[in-house]
Amino acid sequence: MVKVPVEVKDVLSNQKILPVATASSEGVPNVIFVGLWKFIDDERLLLVDNFFKKTRKNLEENPIVAIVGFDGEMPNFRSYQVKGRAEITTSGDHFDEASEMSRSKELQAKAAVIVHIEEIYNAAPGPDAGAQIA
Repeated sequence: MVKVPVEVKDVLSNQKILPVATASSEGVPNVIFVGLWKFIDDERLLLVDNFFKKTRKNLEENPIVAIVGFDGEMPNFRSYQVKGRAEITTSGDHFDEASEMSRSKELQAKAAVIVHIEEIYNAAPGPDAGAQIA
C-alpha cells in the first residue's frame, strides 16, 4: 500500500460521488458511481456496497479497482487516479460503519469494500499527465 498525499486526499475528499472502475476476469470493464464512501486512513478507502451487481461479481473475480477525482476548472484543475486492491467484508467494524452510513440515507449495506491503495497517478492534462506520484 502507499500513503495518499495530502493534495490527493483533498481532491478525493471533495467528491460527493466517486466513479469506481472494475473489470471482470475476462477484462470487460464496468464503471459505477459510489455515493457512500470515506477514507479509513491514509492508505485505505471504504466503499459502501448498496447496489453493486456487476461490480460485486467483478470484485470477486478480479479485486483491482480504479477511482478518479478532480477539482477546479479547466485548464487549471487537479485530478488524480487511485488504483488498489479491494477486500469485501460483510461483518466487523468496517461493515458496521458501512451499515451506519447506509442507514443515514435510508439504505441497507450489502457489504463494505475496503480499497487498499497501491498506486496513485496524476490525471490532470499537461506534461505530467499519467505520471505516477505514489
